[in-house]
Amino acid sequence: DLPAMMKELCGQTKAADMEIVFVQYVLASGSLDNVGPDSPATLYTWNGTEVQAVFQGTLTEVNVEAEKVDAKLAKKIDDGEIDGVMFVSASPDGANRQAMEACARTKIPMAGTGGSGVALTQNMGCNVLSASGTTGTTNRTRAVAFTTALAKYWKIKYMPVIGNTGENAASKAEGNIWKRINFRGIMMTSLPAFIAMALCLACSKIPGCGSLSDVFDTLVNSIPIVICAIAAKQVSGLDEVGVVAGIVAGILAVDGGILGGLIIGILAGVLAYYISVFCFRHNVPGTTVNIASGGLGGLAAGLVGKFLIAPVALWIGNGICSLINMCIDYNALLAGAVAGVLIWPAIIGGVYHAAILPIVLLEMEEMGFSFLGAIDMTGLVMVSAGITLANIILPKQKGEAAVALPGCIINICFGTFVEASYPFMFSNKIVFAGALASATVGGAIVGLFNVKGTAYVPAVLAPFMANEGKGPAFAVAMIAAMGCAFA
Repeated sequence: DLPAMMKELCGQTKAADMEIVFVQYVLASGSLDNVGPDSPATLYTWNGTEVQAVFQGTLTEVNVEAEKVDAKLAKKIDDGEIDGVMFVSASPDGANRQAMEACARTKIPMAGTGGSGVALTQNMGCNVLSASGTTGTTNRTRAVAFTTALAKYWKIKYMPVIGNTGENAASKAEGNIWKRINFRGIMMTSLPAFIAMALCLACSKIPGCGSLSDVFDTLVNSIPIVICAIAAKQVSGLDEVGVVAGIVAGILAVDGGILGGLIIGILAGVLAYYISVFCFRHNVPGTTVNIASGGLGGLAAGLVGKFLIAPVALWIGNGICSLINMCIDYNALLAGAVAGVLIWPAIIGGVYHAAILPIVLLEMEEMGFSFLGAIDMTGLVMVSAGITLANIILPKQKGEAAVALPGCIINICFGTFVEASYPFMFSNKIVFAGALASATVGGAIVGLFNVKGTAYVPAVLAPFMANEGKGPAFAVAMIAAMGCAFA
């Protein structure tokens, strides 16, 4: 993926106040270990801002054109217009011969990957600062390794840009890894796994599909690993390496539940990040950097999680679920009504994704459905659907129906996009008060019948994904909330 590699290189070199002035790149149709002379290939060069294709043909034909570009590069090196070279799987005895000979003459610093190409380059007497095989490296680790080596040689202050790359990468804060922790992003990204789990539980109740209960159990046990991998990837900024660190840590600390997965995943990401930075600064080969950051970082976080974090996290998670059940047992009707009336202020105030959604996921991990998930569906989704439906059928102003229609369809068909009702709620106090009242009614019914379910699914499916025997009551609560909001 040449554009992705160049994006990484541009981000890292800009962070080190370096400038890319020349690119010569031959992109074959497959791995260089498998292509032949007649395989399709493309020659890319640099136009000042990005790479562009300048010639296409067979690999033999492209190599001939590449030698012409290589001659231009060699002249620039000899003339002192280029201060350093980065290379990936170069061909020092072929298309890159002239440039490599110029590098050997001028002794300008170089950094590269590609086992055979690196060995030939070093044998030519080139000043190779950072050398590694290509196996196990990624676009990011290559770009960081190259830039680190050159920056250290030129004594340039450089902090690897991990987490953001591209045109504005250098201007974005990278010094504080903790700023990359985003609980909402981790939970929202993990949500599909919980929906898959809930669907398996619902389908297992269908006659003849009882074996899906085993699938449900497998998914329940895998949820902490999913969250751990997502958290590690987000925090480390190392893409695939971060995912590996998270999976390794998550497998070891799976007993900690989703709360443990979240904490241990963050720890894995932090360790992977600092291990990679340490390795880059000490010119460790890219393959080893990935092994150390992904493998050792994940292993260390997993062991800490398994013996220290997981037991505490599991206890806290179970305590939160027990507290919810205690409130329901004390007065289910009141608990549902209060949850219903508060859920709108929670989402408007930004509390929903930070507090309520994690609790929903905790409940779903334990049972496959959630009391607050049912409140979400009735108090938010169906109320929003009722408000938007009312403005489709009885719009007060011209154009309101067109605004409300997409939101109503998305709420009913996909169980999300409650923000579609904001324009109508914020412009009319009566509508706002009606939304709160409708959510209270829906929540009270949910509490009265001890309904547990989930949102983020089509409204017609939600009742089938409720706790056993509560599907009809869930449907009544949904219809009641939508009907009150419509009125």
